[in-house]
Amino acid sequence: MGHHVLVGNPPVELCLRRSPRARRISLRVSGLDGRVTLTVPRGVADSEALEFARSRGDWLRAQLAGRAESARIGYGVHIPLEGQVMRIAQGAGRRIIPEGDQLLVPGPAEMMAARLQGWLRARARDRLATVSDRYAACLGRRYTRLALRDTRSRWGSCSSTGALSYSWRLIMAPPEVLDYVAAHEVAHLAEMNHSAAFWAVVARLLPDYAAPRAWLRREGAQLHRYRFGD
Repeated sequence: MGHHVLVGNPPVELCLRRSPRARRISLRVSGLDGRVTLTVPRGVADSEALEFARSRGDWLRAQLAGRAESARIGYGVHIPLEGQVMRIAQGAGRRIIPEGDQLLVPGPAEMMAARLQGWLRARARDRLATVSDRYAACLGRRYTRLALRDTRSRWGSCSSTGALSYSWRLIMAPPEVLDYVAAHEVAHLAEMNHSAAFWAVVARLLPDYAAPRAWLRREGAQLHRYRFGD
């Protein structure tokens, strides 16, 4: 993958990727990290691909300008918890406590972000294990393990050996969105594909899955705004 800069105001960094399967030149702006990828079919010169990108410079800059700014975790910052917007505030005692519209985090300020991230991961694991267990029992299937990740490319996965993996950031989404991702991945224990039979299994586990699926496609990238470290 080659790197190029599209001159302009502001300049735009491009990752040029050659693909033998691509049928035409295409541009994609990642909703997760704003990376711009210029995909080029076999036999097309770099100069032609870059001219294509230049011709769409205004569109590219508009896409990048529309992305939400990242938010570094700190006191006073608002963060979603299970779909409810919470304000992070200094807490007392030893435990992190959600109280009304505040998330009370005790301890030294320099440890707060790491401590909050650990608390969110633990809450995500509890919730995801509970719903995964319930859905797996409904199907009469078992998964082999459950792991949490912070992947930007996918919200969950199910391996051929029955290992489930989820993004811990799902705990920030509305509960039905987390439920949908769990139903989706557990359904792969029965159907390791995305056939009509697979979607029938998802519908059996979560009949109204269309709405949370649409939310995730529309709003999911926003969950990656929140930075808990450098």
